[in-house]
Amino acid sequence: MPKPVQGGSKPSTRIVSAEVFKQVYDSPHSLPGKEKWVTSDSDVTAIEKLLGMEPGTIGAPLWVSGDTRRCKKCDRETNWLDIVASGVAKQHNRELLVKVILGDRKYVNVETPRAIADLVCFKCKSPIIDLRSFKCHNWAYARGALLKIIEGLR
Repeated sequence: MPKPVQGGSKPSTRIVSAEVFKQVYDSPHSLPGKEKWVTSDSDVTAIEKLLGMEPGTIGAPLWVSGDTRRCKKCDRETNWLDIVASGVAKQHNRELLVKVILGDRKYVNVETPRAIADLVCFKCKSPIIDLRSFKCHNWAYARGALLKIIEGLR
């Protein structure tokens, strides 16, 4: 059984083996929801700033999927920035989020088919009710950057 990530009352993101990760997330088509898209470069830069990373640290696609691609109130495209900002504001420390994005462990979000809980729009703070899944690739190459960032957070 995959090990749950510490945080909320009902863990829904699990550490999985490389084999399970590859089966589930080898293609963006494996993501649930009507639409699948990549977080914009400008929002990736905002995530790096929010988490205390140097610009360009992430450097690869951050995929999301859902039934609605844009915030119903302000029309901003929903993406990883909403996930990270909501996580920092509500229950996760920055170190955990840096480890999820840059670490060598692979994570699978298992809230589907339900929407990811407790998300709000980064811009207008309206609830996001239908973002279904997120994924990032294996960031093991970034181990040095990960350690530097975590040390800086402490």
